[in-house]
Amino acid sequence: MLTILAVSLALTLVTEVGFALAWGLRGRRELGLTALANCLTNPPVVLLHYTAVTLHHRNPVLITAALECGAVLAEWYCYRAFSRQLRRPFLFSLLANAFSYGVGCIINQL
Repeated sequence: MLTILAVSLALTLVTEVGFALAWGLRGRRELGLTALANCLTNPPVVLLHYTAVTLHHRNPVLITAALECGAVLAEWYCYRAFSRQLRRPFLFSLLANAFSYGVGCIINQL
């Protein structure tokens, strides 16, 4: 389980910080905020997903949707409260998470 958490967090950090750079965010503060927001949301999302789907055999689509929505909202709150560069923090959070999730899906297919 620790390996799953570590790999998921590492891939999420690479994809979402890369997305932030492509979005135009610059500086340690903004990129660090992106990394921190993901460090706060990714491990609980992965752990809750694993627990609900694997151990309790819940519907993976509904669990994934609910957890990803929660991650988007939590990260949006962080960006809205602390970012000095983001003008549309909700859109950034939504698209960064969609990009990261999409990359994860592609990697899982390989």
